[in-house]
Amino acid sequence: MPDEPETLEPTARPAGTIAPAAIVAPPGAAPIAGDSSVPGRAHRWTLGLVTLGLVLAALNLRPAITSLGALLEEVSADLHMSGTVAGVLTSVPPLCFAIFGITAPRLARRFGPAAVVCAGMAAIFAGLVLRPFAGGTAGFLAASALALMGIAVSNVLMPVIVKRYFPDRIGSMTGLYSMALALGTSVAAAATVPMTQALGGDWRIGLGVWAAVAALAVLPWIPLVRDRDRDRGIAGTGTGRGTGTGAGAGNEAKTGAKTGAKAEATAAADRTAAPLRITRSRTAWALGCFFGLQATGAYITMGWMPQIFRDAGVPASTAGVLLAVTMVMGVPLAFVIPRLATRMKNQGPIVVALGLCGLSGYTGLLLAPAAGAWVWALLLGISNCSFPLALTMIGMRTRTGAGVVRLSAFAQSVGYLISIPGPLLVGVLYQHSGGWGLPIALMGGLMVPQMIVGTLAGRDRTVEDEC
Repeated sequence: MPDEPETLEPTARPAGTIAPAAIVAPPGAAPIAGDSSVPGRAHRWTLGLVTLGLVLAALNLRPAITSLGALLEEVSADLHMSGTVAGVLTSVPPLCFAIFGITAPRLARRFGPAAVVCAGMAAIFAGLVLRPFAGGTAGFLAASALALMGIAVSNVLMPVIVKRYFPDRIGSMTGLYSMALALGTSVAAAATVPMTQALGGDWRIGLGVWAAVAALAVLPWIPLVRDRDRDRGIAGTGTGRGTGTGAGAGNEAKTGAKTGAKAEATAAADRTAAPLRITRSRTAWALGCFFGLQATGAYITMGWMPQIFRDAGVPASTAGVLLAVTMVMGVPLAFVIPRLATRMKNQGPIVVALGLCGLSGYTGLLLAPAAGAWVWALLLGISNCSFPLALTMIGMRTRTGAGVVRLSAFAQSVGYLISIPGPLLVGVLYQHSGGWGLPIALMGGLMVPQMIVGTLAGRDRTVEDEC
């Protein structure tokens, strides 16, 4: 799938996308005959609102997890959690992502992707508001699960929103929200403890503050809730590259009309097509395994890397900064890698390059963890950017709106199920072997199958053709 073509030639688009010059009226408003400027403003306003919504939603997809990790010791002590329960708590996020994420396609078909994302942001807000007031472990887990449910459905539908509104800017828009996701992850991890101390040292306040950020993320999606009805009549792509006047505007309107007619035909075909049996696609399975292996590495890194450095003699404060460095690497690279990926027919070389960075980082942790700590942290940060690459490939391995919904749900649900045992297995190996040799060998060894399945997932084909 090409990224950001330099032409405005009309092309058929998946159902539910937006034309650059399509005449769009807001819900309940009649378009003004002969006035192309009003629809153009409505169109730009909608895309701007979607962009803002994507960024704010992405900022809220990880703080519920990383803020808890920073205060897990205080929470466990205050709620009288056993070590086993605290350990299980670290595996709850991928479990919820797998269970609730698979419901996203059905919800999106019934209510529309924007409405489901809006509800997801509201669930995150509600869970983060209720969690600090939990009187025991059960209530705390229930409130956390509510927030994670919202994160799960939003995780799945982010690529769907990008495909629907920005089908020719998949790389840049995926990069934008991946960058925001990485920023939210790192800021929550780094700022929660200092902020809690500044607010009096109560962990309940430190965790509850993030509910305010979640509340902001609900607002841009509210006007888009009814967009499910509107975009049945909107065609094409949201990649206009300028506005014209006079004859230019007339040509643009003709282009939009042609694009709209073609996209209407595509939409009709999409509605009458046989249901996509995603489990028949080898690419879908490869992408699900790739997603799972990269998620395994990410959760192991977030959960155990500071302890590896501390056991090697690195001060605790420095170990925390090293983890923050690893997370921050995802901010710029999450914008660069998706754009690069969409310019390549086969994303296998990027998969291999990121995998080799991971192998080098784990080898360094094994041989000289303290001496080259900063280098290993940087390399592992680069390797963790397999996440935005996986999201980008979800959009590139499909041709239709229905396809991207199903592939996103399938790949992420399968992937998060695969990732659940990883952090627990590392802990078991560390406890029984008395050192980090075996756990680090496991981490490095997982990079090999990750590169293999990622290369398979990166081939230039679509799941619709395979199914």
